[in-house]
Amino acid sequence: MAAEPVRIDDPADPRIAGFVSIRERDLTGREGLFIAEGTVVLRMLGQAQARANGFAAEAILLLESRLAGIAEVLAAFPPEVPVYIASQAVFDAIAGFNMHRGVLALGRKPSAQVGASLLGRLPGTSLVLAGCGLSNHDNVGSIFRNAAAFGADAVFLDETSCDPLYRKAIRVSVGSVLTVPFSRAMAGEAMLRGLAEAGFEIWGLSPRGQVSVAAIPPARRIALVLGTEGEGLPEHILASFRTARIPQRPGLDSLNVATASGIALYQIALAMGRVA
Repeated sequence: MAAEPVRIDDPADPRIAGFVSIRERDLTGREGLFIAEGTVVLRMLGQAQARANGFAAEAILLLESRLAGIAEVLAAFPPEVPVYIASQAVFDAIAGFNMHRGVLALGRKPSAQVGASLLGRLPGTSLVLAGCGLSNHDNVGSIFRNAAAFGADAVFLDETSCDPLYRKAIRVSVGSVLTVPFSRAMAGEAMLRGLAEAGFEIWGLSPRGQVSVAAIPPARRIALVLGTEGEGLPEHILASFRTARIPQRPGLDSLNVATASGIALYQIALAMGRVA
């Protein structure tokens, strides 16, 4: 059962310091903390905390008019997590801009997962995504949403990819970043080499792929590799592993990377019996 709400009337109240100037803090970092925004993501954070997967809420800040409507969501949080409420004017002053959703949580990130430790926890039959140079937070959020929808076991991001726990990425993922295991630490080549050594069949997705994604043969372990928007995967990665394409009509050079991940994941998940 969540704590009794505490009203905040002063935007400078030190108890809500972690919520101040959200956009600026998005850029400068929060030292192990992140912002969860919206009712759906708050519910996912509560479920993640209940599963003890490393994610935990530090505090919750609500627009006073939203309190009654999310009582059931708040009930998932332990009483030691403070719940603060504020008027629209105070809420906006805290956030630094108009926050019409009126639902925020300050969460704590789990300990960073390195590729080797995450690999060791994956089941014998696994489907994963690997991203190299994914710098757009909307795309990363959508990729996690697709991963959750089609039953991917994990997402591996190289060290140049953006943080999936950035506020917008979490929101676009509808909280899936909090449920799909991920690693973000290694250089791209080392990450893919580790996957290959763990028995994964590596398939780079590219408009110039050698075969259609529908022709990827079934395997116990498959890793689909995504490159950055525009440039795609580096040539040395395309030359090192097998590649697949999504057939499309002439006229456009490629699909959006998040869209491509959804199509490819569906095709492989269907072949592996993960979706009906």
